[in-house]
Amino acid sequence: MTYQEALDWMFSRLPMYQRVGNQAFKKDLTNIVAFCNQLENPQNTFKTIHVGGTNGKGSTSHMLASILQEAGYRVGLYTSPHLKNFTERIRVNGIEVEQNFVHSFISKHKPFLSQQELSFFEMTVGMAFAYFSHQKVDVAVIEVGLGGRLDSTNIITPELSVITNIGLDHTQFLGDTRSQIASEKAGIIKKGIPVVVGERHLETDEVFTSKAKKERSAIFFAGDNFTEWQTDLKGNYQKKNVNTAFHAIKLLKDFLVEQKHIKRGLLNVVKNTRLRGRWQVLGENPKIICDTAHNKEGLLEVMKQLEQEKYQELHIVLGVVNDKKLEDILDLFPKKAFYYFCKPEVPRGLSEKELQKKGNLLQLRGQSYVSVQQAFKEAKKTASKNDCIYIGGSTFVVAEVL
Repeated sequence: MTYQEALDWMFSRLPMYQRVGNQAFKKDLTNIVAFCNQLENPQNTFKTIHVGGTNGKGSTSHMLASILQEAGYRVGLYTSPHLKNFTERIRVNGIEVEQNFVHSFISKHKPFLSQQELSFFEMTVGMAFAYFSHQKVDVAVIEVGLGGRLDSTNIITPELSVITNIGLDHTQFLGDTRSQIASEKAGIIKKGIPVVVGERHLETDEVFTSKAKKERSAIFFAGDNFTEWQTDLKGNYQKKNVNTAFHAIKLLKDFLVEQKHIKRGLLNVVKNTRLRGRWQVLGENPKIICDTAHNKEGLLEVMKQLEQEKYQELHIVLGVVNDKKLEDILDLFPKKAFYYFCKPEVPRGLSEKELQKKGNLLQLRGQSYVSVQQAFKEAKKTASKNDCIYIGGSTFVVAEVL
């Protein structure tokens, strides 16, 4: 079995949620527990930090990993989804898992995976745990995939739990109010394990404090004591993630992390962990910016920053997936821009014609294109050197451009 054959098999067994949506989502921990038992529970052989939340959990995870690397630790990092290559999901000190490990792992465990009917995400989580154990990491930063309580990552007993914030995303799975979603996210709070919550909200504070009290876990709201640190991540929204990461690091026990490690870690996130797609500047004259923000809360922050850019004309390459409340998202985008509506190349991608139709109803003017690449090519052809091109709306749109 080759690396590509292993990936194709993983995708075909139970397709990845990010590509096809609802039919790939499994609300159950039975499979991951059985798989980790089969693997002799590798997740128990190293320390972990568990990071959940609606927005910012990926960036916060990368920041924590970068800081710990600067402090001299061997650090595993598990995140999802990937932008270009599957191996981005599993890293040790910024280096992606080897393709040889992926296909040999799948080849070895294929009979069990077939019989148990594990999902793509369950297989990947088990693979990450096995790889981190194999690599003898000191600590692994584990990002929650979806929700928390029933997410496949939630079989670990971490040194610390982190919940960045709560927004209205994945409501078809997690509930349609902030308090309901917070209840699912709070599922990563473990007995006696401290938890850091990045942002306060009237609807969610009580959910977190009640869960922490029930589990006898100390709870800290990072936003109550805001600190400013410089970072190489250029999005203004990263200030909140930086503050959350700082307070999380300060609460870690049995780790020697000094101020200089925090400073260097935050200044070298991209270098240390290879994070991409967060307010990433791809070119100048015209300035080209991409960002993976794709829900209301995330896009609100990004659009605020886009308003501060100086340009003659604004061009927006925009594509989305079909399970978003379009009115909530599209209403955030500026009217004074020219749009290149497109469909990301995944089954969940919303048709460019439908997106243009909804955009036109909200006074977003532009043309539709059958692919992201065609839309981006046309934007670059049309824009002058004093213009700005923004690419976003979906992780998949950004991935196709990078």
